[in-house]
Amino acid sequence: MFGLFKKKSEVDKLQDKYKKLMEDAYKLQSINRTDSDTKYKEADDILKKIEAIQGKS
Repeated sequence: MFGLFKKKSEVDKLQDKYKKLMEDAYKLQSINRTDSDTKYKEADDILKKIEAIQGKS
């Protein structure tokens, strides 16, 4: 109830985006391998940003 108005941190937002990209890449794997690889690359870049942010803390 009290977390209702709590804003997400930048790491939380990036983790949500990473999860969505990984799901999309998995779905595209059997349809279009090139698009799937692109999504995996984007997800990997986001993971590196997350690790950089957590390394600073």
